[in-house]
Amino acid sequence: MEAIDLHTLWDVAPYDLAAIGTALFCGTLIGLERQLRGKPVGVRTSSLIILGTYLFLATTFQLSESIIDPSRVIGQVITGIGFLGAGVMLAKDGAVVGVTSAATIWVLAAIGVIISVGHLIIAIKVSILVIVILHGIDLLETHTKAFSRGVHAKVQNYRDKK
Repeated sequence: MEAIDLHTLWDVAPYDLAAIGTALFCGTLIGLERQLRGKPVGVRTSSLIILGTYLFLATTFQLSESIIDPSRVIGQVITGIGFLGAGVMLAKDGAVVGVTSAATIWVLAAIGVIISVGHLIIAIKVSILVIVILHGIDLLETHTKAFSRGVHAKVQNYRDKK
């Protein structure tokens, strides 16, 4: 019986292990923020969206340009992600909820695209920016009157009734 070579075990060629790790790291960062606050699109979903987008595009970049145009694949990913995002939006008591989760899904796919073109550090920076936006604006809505008007006031009233 042959010993398993660790290099062979972790070899994901022609894909990049650092890119896969970055996809999972970014998905976990953003997903944790969502999951810890009880929002849709938690760690699993976020990680899978980024990883899936990376894998689709990394595979596309390996094919001959005469076979496939990478920009068309990106367009199709955006369209497909739109359907996934639409699935998390609901109308409740006259207010549409889940729009932020849908937008988060859209940005997750964009992060997967960033990773697929080799910008791993930028993907991490964008992920941190997404967390700052998601958590920071929520804090502003909670602690200021200016950010808790209109639709946001209705959503907060709906939450208070629960």
